[in-house]
Amino acid sequence: MNESGMMQALLRTGLLGIAAVLLAYASQAQETPSVLVELTTLHNGSLPQIVTAYGRVEAGVSARQTIMAPTSAVVQSIEVRPGETVAKDAPLLHLTPSPPTAAAYTQAESALQVATDLVTRTRSMVSQHLATAQQLADANKARSDARATVEALKIQGADGPKVLRAPFQSVVTAVATTPGSIVAQGSPLIDLASPQKLVLQVGVIPGEAASIAAGDEVAVTPIDGGPALHGAVSLRGSVVQTTDGLVPVDIAVPVDQLFVGEMAQARITTGRLTGYVVPHGAILVNEQGETYVVQSINMIAKKVPVQILGTDGGQDVIAGPLDPAASLVLTGNHQLNDGMKMRVTEAGSKGTP
Repeated sequence: MNESGMMQALLRTGLLGIAAVLLAYASQAQETPSVLVELTTLHNGSLPQIVTAYGRVEAGVSARQTIMAPTSAVVQSIEVRPGETVAKDAPLLHLTPSPPTAAAYTQAESALQVATDLVTRTRSMVSQHLATAQQLADANKARSDARATVEALKIQGADGPKVLRAPFQSVVTAVATTPGSIVAQGSPLIDLASPQKLVLQVGVIPGEAASIAAGDEVAVTPIDGGPALHGAVSLRGSVVQTTDGLVPVDIAVPVDQLFVGEMAQARITTGRLTGYVVPHGAILVNEQGETYVVQSINMIAKKVPVQILGTDGGQDVIAGPLDPAASLVLTGNHQLNDGMKMRVTEAGSKGTP
C-alpha cells in the first residue's frame, strides 16, 4: 500500500472511532434521566373549607344601650369619656330639670293638692247629703290622676337633680352631649357597650355566605398581629347590604381579648373538602392559566390538569384524572414536559445532580 492509501485508511479508521464515541455518548445520554426531581406518594384526604373575611370588633345588638334624657333637662356634668370602662351603677352624668320641666312639676304638685282638697270637701258634702256618691268618685279619680302625674315626673327627674348611672359594666362608646346643654326628653346622651358581648362584624360575598351557619368555628386574628383567638359565628345575615354588596356575619369573640373598634381577620370553617391532598409546590399553572400537576409514570413525566378545591396553609386539596398509583413530582416539575425522563436520589427524595 502506497503512502496515500495508508493515509486514507488511517483517516477512515479515525472517523470510525470518532463516530463510535459519539454514538456511545448519545446512547448514554438517552439512558440517563434528564431532570432531577423529588417524588411523593399521592393520597386521599381532606382539608377544612375556609371562608376568609375582614371586619371590625363592635358591640352586638344585645350588648348596646343608649342612655337617653328621661325628661327635658340641663346637663350639669359628665363623669365619663369615650373609651372608658365603667362599673355597674357608676355615675355617668348629672342632670337638673330645665325651667319648663321644673314648672310642669310645680303645676302637677299644685294640681294634686287641689284634687286632694276637693276629695276632702266632697266627702264632707256627701255626709251632709249635699253631694252625690258619683261626685265623690269623680273627685277621687281626679286626685288619682294628679298623683300619677306627679309620680311620673319624679321618676323622670323633674323633682330635682338626677344622676344617671350605668345599668351594667360597660364601655363608653360615645358621648353625645356637653355640660350646660339643654336636652329634650328622649335625646341620646351616652352610648354604652357590654365588653362581655363583643362581636367581630365582617362582610362575606353572597356565594361564600351561603355555606356559613351559626355555630361555625372561627379563627380570629388581629390585623396588627398576635395569636389567633377562638370564635364562633353567632349570626349569618340573610340580606346583601346595599353599601358594599356583602352579607353581614357576626362572630362572637373571647371576653377581654379584643378592643372595640379593632380590626381583625376571620377564618371561618364551614366544612371539609375531600380529594387528593398535595403540597402547594406541586401545583403549576400553564400559559393558559390552567392548573396542573406532573405525575411519574414509570419515571416518565405526564402533565395532569387538576382543579383546586381548597387551600389550607401549605397544602391544597385537588381533583382531576390522576393515577392514584403514580407518584407526584414535587420539585423539578416546572422543568418537565410530557414524555421527559426523570431521575431521583437513591432515597427517592431531594438530591444533587
